[in-house]
Amino acid sequence: MKAIQTETTGSIDTLRLVDLPEPQVGSGEALIRVEAAAVNFMDLMRVRGLPFDVPTPLPFVPGAEVAGTVVALGRDVEGLKVGVRVFGASGQILDGGWAELTTVRAAGLTPIPAGMAAAQAAGLTVVGAAAAIALIEAARIAAGEIVFVPAAGGGFGGYAVQIAKALGATVIAGASTPQKRQVALDLGADHAVDYRAPGWTEEIAKLTGGTGVDVVLEGLGPKHVGESLSILAAFGRVIIYGMLPGYGEVVDADALTALVNDPSAGKSVAGFNVTHWLTRRPHAAHGAVARLLDWIADGTVTGPHSTSLPLADAAQALSLLEHGENVGKIVLIP
Repeated sequence: MKAIQTETTGSIDTLRLVDLPEPQVGSGEALIRVEAAAVNFMDLMRVRGLPFDVPTPLPFVPGAEVAGTVVALGRDVEGLKVGVRVFGASGQILDGGWAELTTVRAAGLTPIPAGMAAAQAAGLTVVGAAAAIALIEAARIAAGEIVFVPAAGGGFGGYAVQIAKALGATVIAGASTPQKRQVALDLGADHAVDYRAPGWTEEIAKLTGGTGVDVVLEGLGPKHVGESLSILAAFGRVIIYGMLPGYGEVVDADALTALVNDPSAGKSVAGFNVTHWLTRRPHAAHGAVARLLDWIADGTVTGPHSTSLPLADAAQALSLLEHGENVGKIVLIP
C-alpha cells in the first residue's frame, strides 16, 4: 500500500511516499480503507521533532485522524460491521493515517453521518471535537459572552466560530488576510479583525466598548499570549490550545505580572490538550462531541471549508499549515 513516511524528524522535507506492507488487524481493531486523512498541528509537531506527549518512533507514518470504510475486523469487535463508513482519531489510530490502509481501535470509531463527505468527517474528531470541548468544557462559555477566535479561517477556528455562535456568544474572529476574514464572517462571526496587524488590540477594545472579551482561544504562541491577556475582560479566560513557530518562547512578563497582581479582575489562563480531555475526562469530552454532532445534524454547524490534496503532497500540506496559508481544513486523499 502507499503511505507517507519519514525516517527522521526535524524537517517536513523528509516525508516520502513509500510502499509499505498492509497492516494486520488485531484483536479489538478495525482495518480502514482511508478515504480522507486530516492534516493537524500534532502531525507538524511530530514530524518536526517538537515536544509532544506521545512518542514518535521512527520510521514514522503521520496522521492521527481519518475517515474511511471498514474492510476487516479483528477478534472481539462488537457493534461494527465491514462496509460501514467511519471516522476516528486522537489516540485511536495505530499505524498512522496518511496511508491507503490503517488499523484503528474499533471502540474509538464513529459512523459517518448520512450525507457527510469523507473530507468533512476526517476533521471532526481533532479540530471539531477540540473546538467543542475547549469552548463548552474548558472555557465554559455562557450565552451573551464575547469570544475572540484567532486563526478563524482555519479548521479549528472555523468550527470554533460556529460552535461559539451556537452557544449564544458574540464572536470576534481573527484572520490574517481579507479572504480569511470574509470566510470567518460567512461562517457566522459578528466581526473580523487582522490579529497580526499593529493596533489590533485597540480595534478589539473599540468593538467591545472598552470592556474586552470574555474568552480568547490562543493558538499562536507565548509572544501573542501577552496581547491576548490585554484584551481580556474581568473574569475572562484565555484558553491556550497550540503554538506556531516564530512567536517566541516566553510570555511577556509584564502581562503575567498584571494578571497575577490584579486578582480582583478574576482573569485566568488555562492550557488545553484535546487528547487529555478525551482520555482523562471522557464523559465531559464525549458530551461536548455529542452536542457538536447534534448541531451538525440540524445544520447549526456546517464546519469549515475543506482543502483536499493528494496523499503525495503531504509535505506541501504541512507547509501550508505551518505558515498559516491554508483556508479551512486540509485533508489528504490517498
